[in-house]
Amino acid sequence: MPCGAGVRQRVCDHLRVWRRLGVLDWIRVGLLALGLVFVATGLLPWAEAVTSLREIGPLLIFLVAVIVLAELTKEAQVFDAIAARMAVLGRGNYAALFFLCVLFASFVTIFLNLDTTAVLLTPVMLALAPRARIAALPLAMTTIWLANTASLLLPVSNLTNLLGMRKIGLDATEFAARMWAPQAAAILVTMAFLWVFYWRRGERRDLRYTPPVLTPVGDRVLFGAASAACVLFIGLLLVETHVAIAAGAAAAVVVAAFALRARERLTWSLIPWQLVVFVTGLFLVVPTLSIHGLSALMTWMIGTEGDPYRTAAVGAGLSNLINNLPAYKAIETVIPAADQNRLLALLAGTNVGPVITPWASLATLLWFESCRRHDVRVPMRRFLLTGAGLAAVGLPATVWALVTFG
Repeated sequence: MPCGAGVRQRVCDHLRVWRRLGVLDWIRVGLLALGLVFVATGLLPWAEAVTSLREIGPLLIFLVAVIVLAELTKEAQVFDAIAARMAVLGRGNYAALFFLCVLFASFVTIFLNLDTTAVLLTPVMLALAPRARIAALPLAMTTIWLANTASLLLPVSNLTNLLGMRKIGLDATEFAARMWAPQAAAILVTMAFLWVFYWRRGERRDLRYTPPVLTPVGDRVLFGAASAACVLFIGLLLVETHVAIAAGAAAAVVVAAFALRARERLTWSLIPWQLVVFVTGLFLVVPTLSIHGLSALMTWMIGTEGDPYRTAAVGAGLSNLINNLPAYKAIETVIPAADQNRLLALLAGTNVGPVITPWASLATLLWFESCRRHDVRVPMRRFLLTGAGLAAVGLPATVWALVTFG
């Protein structure tokens, strides 16, 4: 029966919105609802709930701003232009294209967050594949593996890094000074696995690819404004501006440009409400579980010897079971703030380790959805086995680099 006008029309509109929610959306909403129930019943004391939410306030501002920045940068065709020129620069040589793709995906992950690589760079790379007659799976695997393993260098690279910054007690420069060697180790191992299992000729079949024909961008003003906003964001990070302020300023620049040139593209869908709901619920549920026995279990799992390798392994294993954000938050609670080595090893475990199961990180879940929309088949057995191999080799190498050089 069709909906009438007035109240019934509004009710029908709301029902359509709820019907559009996917399984992941319902999980996020359910997590937040569970957290609110914990607060309402007193399982999580009100004072601790307020403290927990106050802690993530700046992180949520950063998260919203950086996603808006990345979305509008993609709309301005900045990523498309870089990807196409990268393929042209490779001149049909797969080895050259491989190194350029690794550089591009690592750069985007390090400076614009791993979710940007998984959500926005993936469709750009998959759209490039048919234009250059390149197999899509190697490009897709490059984006998702490096979205995870290249997210160690800066606090903004991964939400887990931002979650740990206050307890770890390092500023962005000090953090990078501790993590440059682990980051290099993680990327090098990832490159080796990518080449052997996805990029070498026996896997890709073709000897050379066809460089695409370059096309002009649709709006040079938007392209320039978005490019300038990204440069501004990176520049502000380099002078150690707070991440929320840096992302907010850069997002304001590109939003203003779109308001003047393409106002119709500024829609509410730019706001990543799913991530906001998920992170808020997470910061209510995990503290509650920690109060009621989870902390004791985590202490037993990581041990009391202060072993960074064990801590990283537990973080990786738990991430592949329940997702890396709750895994990090649950384990971080039981590690003393003075034990920086183990806190950084935990970050290695929850950043480099979640490459095995599809739900190990939010970025991987979003990446799978993007591959499905582009009709890219991801062989699950191959994904699991190669991911397990990457974690088994890459994580010890990363922790070794942290212990030796960090």
